[in-house]
Amino acid sequence: MEGVRLVLPAMEYKERALDYIRAFHERGEEVHGSGSLDRFLRESTYEAWLEKIDADLAHDPPEPTYLCLREADGCVVGMVNIRPVFSEFILTEAGHVGYSVHPTERRKGYASFMLQEAVKVCRAAGVRDVVITCEAGNAASAGVIVKCGGALDAEFYSQRFEETIRRYIIRT
Repeated sequence: MEGVRLVLPAMEYKERALDYIRAFHERGEEVHGSGSLDRFLRESTYEAWLEKIDADLAHDPPEPTYLCLREADGCVVGMVNIRPVFSEFILTEAGHVGYSVHPTERRKGYASFMLQEAVKVCRAAGVRDVVITCEAGNAASAGVIVKCGGALDAEFYSQRFEETIRRYIIRT
């Protein structure tokens, strides 16, 4: 996608990342795919979150979180967290990829861009069947997943998330 790029979080993006999280809070929405930034801001600091992000990158394979920046104005228009691991939780409920788009920037193709890039990262890490999940009622996310090649694999109630989840597979 022209005009946007994925970047690793850094101090230089602090205020833009905080603005991103605030936009969700102002609407009473939950933030997904932020590498737990929302939780860290409640319990700690952006700086501590950066340390967690660095630790995630040291995993084998790395588990990166990216900011999606619009180049024209530097706005954080989305975030994507990539987990190319094979734990039971990832394979059944969380999925290999989590993402979110700024509430005022939806329906502009950013989610599709981030998911396509995340699938490439998963493929490079050896993941052939990329698991993506979303709330059963999230038609927008389901549409993005299907557009990016996802096929519905299962629908079930998650005790952990206390909601019905749809699990999709993107074969790479």
